[in-house]
Order: sequence, then structure tokens, then C-alpha cells
Amino acid sequence: MLPEALSDNPLALAVSEAAPAAILDAKLAFGELTLVIDPAELVGVCSFLKSQRGFTRLSSVTAVDFWPRKPRFEVVYHLYAIESKAWVRLKVHLAEGVELESVTSIWRAANWYEREVFDLFGVVFRNHPNLERILMPSDWEGHPMRKDFPVHGYRYSYRDA
Repeated sequence: MLPEALSDNPLALAVSEAAPAAILDAKLAFGELTLVIDPAELVGVCSFLKSQRGFTRLSSVTAVDFWPRKPRFEVVYHLYAIESKAWVRLKVHLAEGVELESVTSIWRAANWYEREVFDLFGVVFRNHPNLERILMPSDWEGHPMRKDFPVHGYRYSYRDA
């Protein structure tokens, strides 16, 4: 679903033609294209962008917790094409407990970024080569960047204090 305002954007058109069901929403702000991608189409879109459009650099993968909104999470990928000096942002909306396919087969750099998102938000990346905590101790309970995580960092009842 490509908005009318982006019908002349070459990159948005190319993605729309390569994967007609992939784009759920799109916008152009401050000269940067943002595409909201169907989670099932993410790997295909990423593979197309790298191999056909020159987005060889995965700059970051991060997440946002919009709790209590549903779907709860937004996983964000920032891609850069070195030769054309172009940026594109991909967003995937994800319900809690739903797994997202890893893009480590496309960009090796996704390994650490996806581990960080898993560790801090609890988003599980299917087919990740080593999905384990990267910042928090392995026995840590919970995911500290979730909005429902206690701000004091530990769980206890105020009545126990």
C-alpha cells in the first residue's frame, strides 16, 4: 500500500514492485524514506534492498515499546547505501510473543543488534545464530527497556520494605 504522495519515489516504487504485499505504510520526512513492512516480508525486502538497490550497510536495529498499544513493539532497521548516499528506515510492528525472522543471513552486523533488542525488549529473532543476552547477566529476569519493567530495576513489593 503505497501512499499517493510517494507514488513518484523511486525506492518506494521499486520495493512495491518487488514485493507488492510488503509495504503497509510509507512516509517521507526530512528527506528520509520510512517504510512500514509486513513482518512476513521483512527478509525478502531486506535482501532486495541489499542486492538490487545497494543498501550494503545495516546501520542499526533497535526497537520501541508502545505498551499498552497493540501491536506492542516496533522494530526499526536503518539501512544505508554507500554509493548513492541514501538512507531508508524500515519499521516492523510486532505483537508481544510474536517472533521475527533474523536478517543475519543478509547482514552479519545484525547479529549484535538483534541480540541487543532481544536482551532489552524480549523480541525473539527466529533463525538467529546465537540469540542470547548481550548486555544483561544471563540469569537476569525480564527485559529492562520494556515500559512495564520496574523503574527501580528490581522486583519486590513495597509492602516488604
